[in-house]
Amino acid sequence: MDMKQIVIFGLLLVPVWTCKLYRCYDEQQLGEAAERKLRTHYPQPPEPSPAAAHDSPASCPVELYDQHLSGRSLSPWRYVTRTFLDHFPASYVEAQCLCSGCILIQDSPGHKERPLTVESYDYNSVPVKQSRVFLRRELCSDGKKYQLKAVTLEVTVGCTCARVKTAS
Repeated sequence: MDMKQIVIFGLLLVPVWTCKLYRCYDEQQLGEAAERKLRTHYPQPPEPSPAAAHDSPASCPVELYDQHLSGRSLSPWRYVTRTFLDHFPASYVEAQCLCSGCILIQDSPGHKERPLTVESYDYNSVPVKQSRVFLRRELCSDGKKYQLKAVTLEVTVGCTCARVKTAS
């Protein structure tokens, strides 16, 4: 093969590759194609168990410590479900910090059996984020079919306790 044949061959393959990357799917094919792409190209992290999200308090639980890490943390969080109908997966669980400060245990002479817990504003509860890839459906140029485009979203997976930022 000479150089001219290689260039012509390459030019013929480019539309095939790009067609494969941005293939258009009808409504019935879209979900299956998204699952296949997520499984093969963008493995998803495991979701927290439904029990961890069930009955999560919506306020800072200074006196409460439960079985799940989210409730025993010095910076507790709860799980909320987020939904984006044009994304695959369409819904996911995200952590939401419950406190502004952090829960500290203080020694108190009158509370030997159960130590006194307080929310301290000397520290901040800050979200811990993870980048996750989702597939967003976008209308193709024909106006009837959809293509899948990978998008990265920052998802809060928990909260941690950090010292308050101070001016230097």
